[in-house]
Amino acid sequence: MYAVIETGGKQLRVTEGAEIYVEKLDAQEGETITFDNVLMIGGDKLTVGNPLVEGAKVNAKVVKHGKQRKIIVFKYKPKKNYRRKQGHRQPYTKLEITSIEQ
Repeated sequence: MYAVIETGGKQLRVTEGAEIYVEKLDAQEGETITFDNVLMIGGDKLTVGNPLVEGAKVNAKVVKHGKQRKIIVFKYKPKKNYRRKQGHRQPYTKLEITSIEQ
């Protein structure tokens, strides 16, 4: 069985036991989070929400928090002596999907 959930402005396809990376959530490590924004549940029978599937929940356990690899944002204009270098590391939360309820 799988589900499509919405979190952090993104839609993710998840299955039980999967480990996913999402935008940083305000929860402690080891805590359980419930996602109510379930857009679709698949498996033997496909259930598509309008826009959400009523009564469906996805439970996940917070494994850890961290930051992704650094990306470099470099702006320049040729022949004008304009250069700007900036780095960015996006924070994330690693989750383990424990159950999908319909």
